[in-house]
Amino acid sequence: MRGVTGREPSRYDSTGKRHATSARWAIERLNPPSRLWGSNGVAFGPDGRLYVAQFLAGQISAVDPATGDVEIVVPMDSPVQSPDDLAFGADGSMYIADLVPGRVWRRTPQGKYTLVSGDVDNPNGITCVGDRLFVNEMKPDGRLMELFPDGGDPVVLTQGLALGNAMQLGPDGHLYYPHMMSGANPLLTGQVWRIPPDGGAPEVVADDVHQPVAVRFDQGGVLHVLSRGPEGIVTRIDLHGSGSRTLVTSGVVGLDNAAFDTENRMFVSSYSSGGVTEMHPDGRTREIVPRGLDGPYGVTIDLGGTVYAADHYRLARPEPSPEGGVTTHALLHFSHGIVADGELLHITSQFGQVQTYDPETGTTRERAGGLRRPLGITVAPDGSLVVAESDAGRVVAVDENDTVSVLADNGLDRPVDVAFDADGRCYVSDEGLGAVLRIEADGSATVVVDGLDAPQGLTVLGDELFTVETGPRRLRAVSLTTGESRTDAEDLPVGAPPGVVPRTEPDLFANGMPGMARRFAGLAVGSDGSLLLSANGEGTVLRLTGTPL
Repeated sequence: MRGVTGREPSRYDSTGKRHATSARWAIERLNPPSRLWGSNGVAFGPDGRLYVAQFLAGQISAVDPATGDVEIVVPMDSPVQSPDDLAFGADGSMYIADLVPGRVWRRTPQGKYTLVSGDVDNPNGITCVGDRLFVNEMKPDGRLMELFPDGGDPVVLTQGLALGNAMQLGPDGHLYYPHMMSGANPLLTGQVWRIPPDGGAPEVVADDVHQPVAVRFDQGGVLHVLSRGPEGIVTRIDLHGSGSRTLVTSGVVGLDNAAFDTENRMFVSSYSSGGVTEMHPDGRTREIVPRGLDGPYGVTIDLGGTVYAADHYRLARPEPSPEGGVTTHALLHFSHGIVADGELLHITSQFGQVQTYDPETGTTRERAGGLRRPLGITVAPDGSLVVAESDAGRVVAVDENDTVSVLADNGLDRPVDVAFDADGRCYVSDEGLGAVLRIEADGSATVVVDGLDAPQGLTVLGDELFTVETGPRRLRAVSLTTGESRTDAEDLPVGAPPGVVPRTEPDLFANGMPGMARRFAGLAVGSDGSLLLSANGEGTVLRLTGTPL
């Protein structure tokens, strides 16, 4: 059996010893595996390690800043579903903002979980002030409130937050927090606010700040405001000293949060590419945990041979680069399904959108909205876009005028991906039915192969159809001539790590805001006959190249 090249540790396998195998394909990684499923809230614990919330994974890991070693502390099968931020109390307890289900948890140093509150909408920014606990809401007209872990009704300090996020107590005894964005103008909110922890009138303390996502004070009391944009901008404001303002560009795409150690070293996280990075005052960076892919979800290759991965928060290219083997082409939030079409890329978001993106100009055109979890996408022979609308149980087409029509809505359960053969026939993988079906001219669906376990990614190469069975983690090949099928690759690093029992996924939407998207192992074929697979368990794109038997 031929195995994937490279034995690097990853979030899927900390030993680096598990690898995909195949007798028919040589398998190689196009980028190194990732150690984290993105990185969101970060905070130093009593043991001196940096704790990292990973929203997309539903887990929290502890990172040794000296060695980069990563240990899972809050696993995927814990009561916590979607941690976005965390803080430590005076007794060493960890407090966790569980965003999508709207819960705040306490985890004691002994590992016991108790629910502090289930009545916070989209809890995100969280901080401790001695024995006191404060949390804010990431939604329009959000609240900032004090919670009481030992009982008592929450106290609302203020409302009207334009998407609250990471906050902290300042040297003047006030709570500082960003207005991350507003619905009317998501790029120009640019404000940092403060409020006394005992209540009072909130006030703006900084305006015209570049896309603020988090506020943090260093050991000297200087305010650092992180930007969520692609440049990795941090704005330093000496509010309680000279009043000076300086701007540093780090190049860390999609900053999310930061923490300062006792030596005043700054460590930052990235929601879009994960990892942990030490950031020096002049903008120089040092990787502690390398950045990589959060997913990936869909994958495609254009006519020039460029591979693109839809990576939830961005459009990425797996290739050697300063970003840990992955280049961020653009921050295109909620990119899931993707297909190349000449010089254009067509992208779905599980939150309802279909878009066409031009990599050359950076422009985006909305093609459809309001769909129910659209996933896989392909281009039909007539140039229309064909989309698997998973939660609607149907396959739809979007024509050149952006008109949506239904190709099939009978006999489908949870369609995931779509593909066409050389004769123009459309196929769909159905995760719920455990089957691949062919869509007929009358809109009916005929089973091509069944008995599959959670098939997702789908593509056609010659007279064979390939799909990724994410249950048993294998690649299945089906002859379109004879109907015979075989297993072409096994032990694919897709889905949750081995041994993790799947749990109920958090909701797709939370209080009108995007919630948690389902994982999607995409599959595509290159012009050279190779296959590309989204190995979302380890955070890589795999290339499978045919070999003589």
